[in-house]
Amino acid sequence: MRVLQNVRALFLTVLSCAVLASGPSTAGDAEKTIPTAVRIEPNDLAVTLQSASNAPVVLQIGSKVLFDEAHIVGAQYAGPAGQPDGLQNLKTHVEKLSRDRLIVIYCGCCPWERCPNIAPAYKELRDMGFTNIKVLQLKDNFGHDWVDKGYPVERG
Repeated sequence: MRVLQNVRALFLTVLSCAVLASGPSTAGDAEKTIPTAVRIEPNDLAVTLQSASNAPVVLQIGSKVLFDEAHIVGAQYAGPAGQPDGLQNLKTHVEKLSRDRLIVIYCGCCPWERCPNIAPAYKELRDMGFTNIKVLQLKDNFGHDWVDKGYPVERG
């Protein structure tokens, strides 16, 4: 029964990703709106997380279902940034942080060019004055580009 619930929730998440990414906002505009200089590849982030004495704040800005299935070790769930309540949750997570603190955001719900969460989250952080933002570039999705590559994850 739990497996069916997880499959149903995952289906709804993927469906909502497709719907949001087709909207008229900045959703799905990661390729156009995220500067190359702030993108970080999975291997580079994995190395950073292993060696960093001052580890970055890592925020998952996609669906809770995907976060619960697997997320980067130490990541915090900040909510789907493609939705108003998700953006508000993101602001709450970072409001007390120093504006030069390294923050890494990632989603991984769907292919990079269709992600409804990356561009709004990046824009919100920039608008809040954060100057040290990295965006994990997951070309296909979190499962393919992080989990299947053997990078460490936590579940639940």
